[in-house]
Amino acid sequence: MATPDALLVIIRHATHSSNWLREGLDAALVAAAFGQPVHLLFMGQGIMALLKEQGSGAPGQKATLPTIDMLEMYDIDKLWVAEEALQGMHLSADSLVEGITLIADQEIPGLLQQHTQILNF
Repeated sequence: MATPDALLVIIRHATHSSNWLREGLDAALVAAAFGQPVHLLFMGQGIMALLKEQGSGAPGQKATLPTIDMLEMYDIDKLWVAEEALQGMHLSADSLVEGITLIADQEIPGLLQQHTQILNF
């Protein structure tokens, strides 16, 4: 169940394919630093940010996993993962970091309706 005033940040882009993932995580951290409750929904290629075993990016790119590990320090503890996308990538929940919650695609519209503020990256 979502907190009514929480910001939902949707991450859809892969770890090293663009700046969208980094910008989404930065927006979540900034909002949380200012006391805003923040929830994250990882869909599509965005799920790759949650892999326990990540390769490094292009030279000059920061690794994503340390940022993911920091989320709990900012009280960002609701991390949803679209279950069908995870299956579509032939990944299991065990290959992802701790603390994620799988959500079925048919439940996502309800999750979106529980949030009045949504950022899509």
